[in-house]
Amino acid sequence: MTPSLAGIPVDFILFAFTLLGVALFHHYTLYVALTGFIVISLYKIVFTGFATGAGVAGWLGHLGHEWVTFANLFCLLMGFAILARHFEKSHVPVILPKFLPKDWKGPFALLVMIFFISAILDNIAAALIGGAMAHQLFRARVHIGYLAAIVAASNAGGAGSVVGDTTTTMMWIAGISPLAVLEAALGAAVALCIFGTIAAKQQHAWSPINKHAHEHTRVDWGRIAIVMLMLGLAIGTNVTINIAAPSIASSFPFIGVALWVAILVSAKLRRHDWEILPETAKGSIFLLSLVACASMMPVNELPPASWMSALALGFVSSVFDNIPLTALAIRQGGYDWGFLAYAVGFGGSMLWFGSSAGVALSNMYPEARSAVLWLRKGWHVPVAYVAGFIAMMVFVGWHPQ
Repeated sequence: MTPSLAGIPVDFILFAFTLLGVALFHHYTLYVALTGFIVISLYKIVFTGFATGAGVAGWLGHLGHEWVTFANLFCLLMGFAILARHFEKSHVPVILPKFLPKDWKGPFALLVMIFFISAILDNIAAALIGGAMAHQLFRARVHIGYLAAIVAASNAGGAGSVVGDTTTTMMWIAGISPLAVLEAALGAAVALCIFGTIAAKQQHAWSPINKHAHEHTRVDWGRIAIVMLMLGLAIGTNVTINIAAPSIASSFPFIGVALWVAILVSAKLRRHDWEILPETAKGSIFLLSLVACASMMPVNELPPASWMSALALGFVSSVFDNIPLTALAIRQGGYDWGFLAYAVGFGGSMLWFGSSAGVALSNMYPEARSAVLWLRKGWHVPVAYVAGFIAMMVFVGWHPQ
């Protein structure tokens, strides 16, 4: 029997304290997350064991089962940091103001761009590219509410695409039709219009687009070629493996390795900013610590599949890793997969550590690592989440499969 306090498993209580520590001590998030990982690991080794067995052997077996997810995530976080730096140095972000509206519609247009980038690319890369653009466009003064909107746009864009988010890719691998997931795009678009409008006005009031700088700057097409090579190889590998050999997709970090092959191949075309990797590694290890903690939670059962449980999963995914939640929901069955994709994909945007995109962006903007500020300034994200879900209920309807 799993030890519990007031009916709550001790595992969840320890994880809740870890997340609370991250929220309160956002200048020491790495140490808090590592401490939480160590404490939870020791607790489960001594008291409860793992699905892969008891004691240290069970712990090692669990890590062995999850290593592909961890390796892919680490490679993507590190590689996309280099990609984002190349994109920033390509001068595209400083030329962009020429083509964006002058008022709040400019920041809104940028969020729309991030939304569509994420639909064809991993949401982590979309968030980092959007963060790099915003850094240039707004003179490095980016409002917390707008940072929340960048993460929300990247997660929303990927929610309706089987190549745009890890959770939707998992559904695709499980045999769920991409068309069944596509309906999540409706809720995501409605949500974008709500949080995007509010966040764009927040940013415009905080720091408008710099329309007059770098008017004679030229694009560095060599760096654009590197960005396209990295994105193309990562996307191509993802699609190829999931179509041609889905059975081996979970046996090796194909996507992350493909990204680093592109980095090494392009090293002579332009110098990569290797010096950013040590700091990026700290943020990546922080994320992996939280993901590892979440993977050890005893999520043994979910409420019966319904639109209400799907709506609730969106809020749960903002504090618990959405990957094991998605895996459990797929095994359980009975969901409308479009609603599930929207909930677990977009729901994590409500807190900065609720999605990989949020954690990745916080590496670029450390001031985002405050759950209190994120909720205060980014209040429009949970409002938009509920509104998008309602829109799906009204116009699509709940059709479980």
